[in-house]
Amino acid sequence: MNSPWLTLGAIVAPLGIRGEVKVLSQSDFPERFLHPGPRWLQSPRGGEPQPVTLQKGRPVPGKNLYILQLTEVTNRSQAEALVNYVLVIPQAEREDRRYGRAPLGPDEYHAADLIDLPVYLQETGALLGRVEDIYEAGHDLLVVSAGEKRHLIPFVKAVVPVVDLRAGRIEIDPPSGLLEL
Repeated sequence: MNSPWLTLGAIVAPLGIRGEVKVLSQSDFPERFLHPGPRWLQSPRGGEPQPVTLQKGRPVPGKNLYILQLTEVTNRSQAEALVNYVLVIPQAEREDRRYGRAPLGPDEYHAADLIDLPVYLQETGALLGRVEDIYEAGHDLLVVSAGEKRHLIPFVKAVVPVVDLRAGRIEIDPPSGLLEL
C-alpha cells in the first residue's frame, strides 16, 4: 500500500480490431474510466509505469468492466499485448480532476489511507488491532488484525463512527457479539 501509484484496474482482454481494451475496475470511482486524460500502464513484470492517454471509455452494463480506447493503442495486436497490465495514476495526484475525480467528500476515504490504522474500541479506548485489508461485500468490511484473530468490521457510520486520518486512528462502536464472531 506504500506504492507511489494508485491502481485503477487491470486489462483483462482486447475488444475488437481497433485496439480497445476491457478493464476490470479496482476503483470505486467510475469517472476514472470515463474522463479523458493521462493515465499510466504498469507491466505485470514490474518496472516504471509508462504514460498513456485515455481517449474515451464506457462501462459494460451490469459488470465491473470498462471498455477503454487509449490513444497509443490502435490495433488488436497492441491491445492483446497489454493483457494483465494495470492502469494506474500517481498516488499523490489521486484527487486531481485530470483523472476524473474531485476531492473526496465528508465520510469518503481512500482504502490506502485506512490500511494499517489502529482501531480502538470507542467505549473503553482499548486498542483492538490494525486495519489489515478492506473487503468489498454489499458494503465494505474492515479486516482488523488483532494478534492471531481477525475481525470483520462493517464499515458503516453506526459501527465506525470515527475515522480520524489526521490523528491516524479509527474508533468503533461494535454491536453486541460482533467481536466474538
